[in-house]
Amino acid sequence: MQEIVLIYGIVINIAAFLLYGVDKKRARKRQWRISEKTLLGAAAMGGSLGAFFGMYCFRHKTKHWRFRLLLPLFLLLHTGIIIWIFWM
Repeated sequence: MQEIVLIYGIVINIAAFLLYGVDKKRARKRQWRISEKTLLGAAAMGGSLGAFFGMYCFRHKTKHWRFRLLLPLFLLLHTGIIIWIFWM
């Protein structure tokens, strides 16, 4: 089970990071955008670390209170879950 959780975590975090990068690129080009619901959903589903790094690496959504509040909360929650799975 731990291997599955590890693989899932890696994949979802890479995906979340890339979503933030793609959305920032589209924002600059004034193209169709990825919804905030999708961006936060990827973070909530386990991609909080990738979303957090994507937000600051691409300087994307850093002024939106939802992202500044929810991403660290998701990250704390996911860290607790990982600690529980791997060390309990």
